[in-house]
Amino acid sequence: MKTADFDFDLPEDRIALRPAEPRDSARLLVVRDGSLEDRIIRDLPDFLQPGDALVFNDTRVIPARLSGVRERTGAEGETLTVEVEATLHHRDAPDVWSAFMKPGKRIKAGDRIRFGAGSDGACLLGRLDATVEAKGEDGLVTLRFDLSGPMLDEAIRDVGVMPLPPYIAAKRAEDDRDRSDYQTVFAEHDGSVAAPTAGLHFTPALLEALRARGVSTHAVTLHVGAGTFLPVKADDTADHRMHSEWGEVSADTAAALNAARAAGGRIICVGTTSLRLLESATTEAGEVRRFHGDTAIFITPGYRFRAADVLMTNFHLPKSTLFMLVSAFAGLETMKAAYAHAVADGYRFYSYGDGSLLFRAAP
Repeated sequence: MKTADFDFDLPEDRIALRPAEPRDSARLLVVRDGSLEDRIIRDLPDFLQPGDALVFNDTRVIPARLSGVRERTGAEGETLTVEVEATLHHRDAPDVWSAFMKPGKRIKAGDRIRFGAGSDGACLLGRLDATVEAKGEDGLVTLRFDLSGPMLDEAIRDVGVMPLPPYIAAKRAEDDRDRSDYQTVFAEHDGSVAAPTAGLHFTPALLEALRARGVSTHAVTLHVGAGTFLPVKADDTADHRMHSEWGEVSADTAAALNAARAAGGRIICVGTTSLRLLESATTEAGEVRRFHGDTAIFITPGYRFRAADVLMTNFHLPKSTLFMLVSAFAGLETMKAAYAHAVADGYRFYSYGDGSLLFRAAP
């Protein structure tokens, strides 16, 4: 399909810069059988049934944006420095991360990067050194840090800041509120560089209301990479390459979801991250299996869903892989109509924005 098929107009003032307070007071657009209904997040139990299984992503966002200086020895033996910024993407080893770096054109293999330092050599927050081991054609660089394992994790927490999405970071700076606002209530496992944003709407009270309704809750883990923010540059979706992300579905969770489905319950995915992971873990026959590893699944219209029956998700960017996914799930024309309604009716878009509840279209 053509990438242009997934374009739509979005006014700048529809981009949310802060989440709703309380979280479950955000708006919820229910999309079912081609119809649209305006509700709020705390109404979610009204649309679920006893025996349904709710699946959320329990990843925790790390402060993955690092600022520092690139150091290189000049022709005369002098040290040449330039300020750089890295957004961590995927952990490849205890001491190795792949990352997107700016300015990317000025980085090459062998460069030394001193994070937590300014171009004048003064320490800003601490110190964390790395070597650029490789530079890929897709904009990723490989960083091997001088620290490893838990010591590296601690240093990243000291030096890094929360990696707000570019459409928010361009309008305001990260602050202390984002340390909690950009984290779900069920965040448990460190590793994401972007929040599973549909999960940001949940509160303990909403989770309790869902359980009282007879809906079971289950956790999977997908560490979201920075590639989630990259635009699709290819004219044809078939030419787009997804970056891989690490995920895990435990054997117990897989068994519980299979049991819920066998008893007539539906699988409700909270966010595109849990949906992509579950689809990666499910056989063509519809059996969810234990999964532990990377996935680069790319879902576009024509895909036959194996696991997810209902999807709760935020509103996504034009021509993004996530808008392609929701179009595959509920139908392209249906989603274009839903997004047009959301824009006209003042819904708030993107990571801190409102939510939608999508019922899967018939194949």
